[in-house]
Amino acid sequence: MAASQPYGVSCKGGLNTNLNQLEMLGQPGLATKLVNFEVDPDGGYRRINGYTAFGDTRPNGSNEILGLAVYADGLIACSGDGIFFSPDGENAWLQINRASVAGTGDNHTAFTGRSMDARTSQAQTSFTIFEGNTDYGQIIITDGVNKPFLFSMTGTGGLTTRTFFAEEVTVSGTTAPTVCAIHDQHLVVAGAPTAKNTVFYSTLLDPSSFSGTGSGSILLPDQVVGIKSFRSDLIIFCRNSIHKLININDSNSIAIVPVTQNVGCLSSHSIQEIGGDLVFLSPDGIRSVAGTSRIGDVELGSVSRQIQSIISTVANGINSFTITSAVLRSKSQYRLFYSTASGSTVSAKGIIGTLTANGFEWSETIGIQATGFASGFEVTGIEKLYHGDNQGYVYNHNTGNTFIATGTVFDINAIYQTPNYDFGDIGTRKTLHYAKISITPEGEVQPSLRVRYDYEDTDIPQPADYVLDSVPLPALFGTAVFATAIFGASNDPMLRQAIQGSGSVCNFRISSSDQNAPYAINGIYINYVPSGRR
Repeated sequence: MAASQPYGVSCKGGLNTNLNQLEMLGQPGLATKLVNFEVDPDGGYRRINGYTAFGDTRPNGSNEILGLAVYADGLIACSGDGIFFSPDGENAWLQINRASVAGTGDNHTAFTGRSMDARTSQAQTSFTIFEGNTDYGQIIITDGVNKPFLFSMTGTGGLTTRTFFAEEVTVSGTTAPTVCAIHDQHLVVAGAPTAKNTVFYSTLLDPSSFSGTGSGSILLPDQVVGIKSFRSDLIIFCRNSIHKLININDSNSIAIVPVTQNVGCLSSHSIQEIGGDLVFLSPDGIRSVAGTSRIGDVELGSVSRQIQSIISTVANGINSFTITSAVLRSKSQYRLFYSTASGSTVSAKGIIGTLTANGFEWSETIGIQATGFASGFEVTGIEKLYHGDNQGYVYNHNTGNTFIATGTVFDINAIYQTPNYDFGDIGTRKTLHYAKISITPEGEVQPSLRVRYDYEDTDIPQPADYVLDSVPLPALFGTAVFATAIFGASNDPMLRQAIQGSGSVCNFRISSSDQNAPYAINGIYINYVPSGRR
């Protein structure tokens, strides 16, 4: 009888949907399915956190969340025809699209007593903040339907002790820009339906003035989709090209410089800065703009080749999807979500790109519907993440161990599936004895294991799924709860599972569908015995 052989795999590389079965044999650490997991930059695949309700109330009933922004010590939410602010989501949200008087602003009583500055058919919104010299800066909101909305707030403590100011901004030459950005202390807006190819910029230090000295506009040869201040330039993403605006403060040398005439951007809501770069959704992938201050020294490259089939689905359905994205800086992650207006929360999808030493590595999400998404740092310096859905709910993102849809709590369904393993010789049949799964638990967890042989050949017996032993949370003295933690338990236990069956190749699927704590899968160790050649 042949001696048993070891085979070890480290979980690294992330999801790959593009390689064929033979190509995957040479990269066993990849995943053919990686749903509701995230790649750890230090290695391994971690089941993601869920999300929890942000307070007890919705900003505007069942009206869809059209945009979110972290502002001051709370959150701004656009929903229906209203704009709202709340520090915690509790009690009533403060509706801020009101008709303030000019000047330094109104106290709470005067502000809430003013009439609404009605917004008509508000669409998906964009935000930018002009820091200025106020307590929290001035936030500007654009949506392609209404005039830009400017809001500022001063003071601390309860809302009744603060002062508020709000106004609509008139942009000379257009009425309703879609996107906005602050660049070199100018407010820049673009993408208006009546001026699709034009970028407008305000006077220096005054985001409310588009007619004074230092303001102006500049025409581009392509329809503007998004804008982003990046280093010393304003990057302008168009439908079929990318440009940069330089020297905005010099009327004699201000200019538009082409970056590329061959690549465009599909959604302004996909543009994010991460790792000293800009990433965005193009027709052929998530791309990055790696730039320097030298004109023309810009490289464009896809960072999503591993999941091109998923990106193609998003790109082909771009007109039916609501696209949102955000960066989780604490995890070096780019998260993008896409959902349809009629789609359910439980079926909504997204992708997570984790920036590692080897570039972006990817996974998928199912069950997070984000029609609005925001990440940012509150005045306390703490990174906050929120998302909202098409039913008007707002959530604390990346918290808890459950998903929620219209008030109903759901399990988090997580799947990691390996490529097929041939153990270095596809022509030899192998009998598996056992597998050890390296897991880092963050609480008590109990995933299941499925093994399939020879591409799930129906003529070969396939074993039933295995329920792995429950993994207790290791504990330090003084912190353990009786019957839930074990003193001296390993932080990275190896779960041993006897395996039945044999085949030339096999794959493993580790999954969970529960409300337990997250866990990371670090690797798999397999013991097998080779037999005759097939």
